[in-house]
Amino acid sequence: MTSAAIRVTHLRKAYPGKVAVQDVSFEVRPGEIFGVLGPNGAGKTTTVECVAGLRQADGGQITVLGVDPQAHPEAVREHIGVQFQETHLHDKITVREALGMFAAFHANPADVDNLIGMLGLTEKADARFKTLSGGQKQRVSIALALIGKPAVAILDEMTTGLDPQARRDVWDAIRAVREAGTTVLLVTHFMEEAERLCDRLVLIDSGRVVAEGTPADLIAATPDAASLEDVFVARTAASSPRHVFA
Repeated sequence: MTSAAIRVTHLRKAYPGKVAVQDVSFEVRPGEIFGVLGPNGAGKTTTVECVAGLRQADGGQITVLGVDPQAHPEAVREHIGVQFQETHLHDKITVREALGMFAAFHANPADVDNLIGMLGLTEKADARFKTLSGGQKQRVSIALALIGKPAVAILDEMTTGLDPQARRDVWDAIRAVREAGTTVLLVTHFMEEAERLCDRLVLIDSGRVVAEGTPADLIAATPDAASLEDVFVARTAASSPRHVFA
């Protein structure tokens, strides 16, 4: 039996006055794109922050590549690339300079120009960070997560703010890094993105897993569902389509 690249078992995390994650369990197989879906406030980002060793859990067990990120976060971070929704770089640094600087921390980094091209940033390669649009900054953050050729990439709402063509460029880049052997843990609230990209996924609502499987299996198992969006609406009864997809 193949070992899981990521294993999360009965994860729990609370903040003052709020339980963020109540009981989340899932396994990510090596080499797959695994989605974590859910409405705003469902506990998605807290879950992946715990997986990355960036936030201390209150209970449960996590392993990433066989290592506990809660006990040994630095050991895990040597082998993962993480992209979250906010990236802060010096205003005057260029895209190429930023990637070159981060590449220097890795023994066998990705080719900077190739990564820039994959993410549709060639025309902005020598532009200063402060001049980039929000969507372009988002693509830079994805490139920074991938520059070290990580064994596991953790991507949180990676295409928020991107136009349709840029979104598809990013999808193609993620498929390419998966084909090169990277396991991808993808947090998203875009149903089309999850349906097109993810091999399997979990749907989290109110800090609990309410569904798990392939997109096709979840659609087939949900009455009257024709898409993953239908599954999402049916399985997250406490959330309305109006505020989930706004």
